[in-house]
Amino acid sequence: MLYWFLKWVAIGPILRVVFRPKAYGVEHVPSEGPAILASNHLSYADWLFMPLTLPRRVTFVAKAEYFTSPGIKGWFQKKFFAGSGQVPIDRSGANAAEGAMKSAMKILAEGDLFGIYPEGTRSHDGKLYRGKTGVARLALESKAPVIPCAVVGTDVVAPTGKVFGQWTRPVVRFGPPLDFSRYAGLENDRYILRAVTDEIMYEVMRLSEQEYVDMYASKAKDLARDQAKAAAAAPKDSAEGPDSPPSEKKAS
Repeated sequence: MLYWFLKWVAIGPILRVVFRPKAYGVEHVPSEGPAILASNHLSYADWLFMPLTLPRRVTFVAKAEYFTSPGIKGWFQKKFFAGSGQVPIDRSGANAAEGAMKSAMKILAEGDLFGIYPEGTRSHDGKLYRGKTGVARLALESKAPVIPCAVVGTDVVAPTGKVFGQWTRPVVRFGPPLDFSRYAGLENDRYILRAVTDEIMYEVMRLSEQEYVDMYASKAKDLARDQAKAAAAAPKDSAEGPDSPPSEKKAS
């Protein structure tokens, strides 16, 4: 009930009036029955704008800390995330991926829409990174169609590391459903899982028009962080430059 209140009464109307998001290909999302919405991930605002363009509820998994924080603030935080279409997943243990899979399978079994970011984390530089194979496994095990999706402009509205950025009109694009029934029974074949994931990511790339990097986003973030630290720690060149001859002493 809270989900629909936030979407149609509290938050949704404000976002629609202020940002006027545009959506294309909404007809590709089924009006009923399960489906997986596989999207790029540029900003924390992605999970606000993408569901806003659809008449159906979209559920994502979110880290458990959003649901377990103590005090009044924690209570409101839990209500907000639960009401806005999030289900908790503990990402600290070794079985975090299995927990996410179980939650997703339950949502799809109930005939609902499940939203997933195959990159696993937000892009730090606006590029599209290699997808993790969990989305492929979910598609093959659930037999639900995969709707590729692209959200554009949210990294301007809410850049990484900032609550607010600049005004722009976000765009959400949905592609035709992808059917992987030809791979039935092969959900444990890692080569098939990679092929399915790459096919999904190609469609997301086509919709988002992002530059694709064949590297996991988490690794790319670590490399960028290490490069920034190395650059900050590097000694500065002297004013004369490294190739300048030493200054001559003045004659006494």
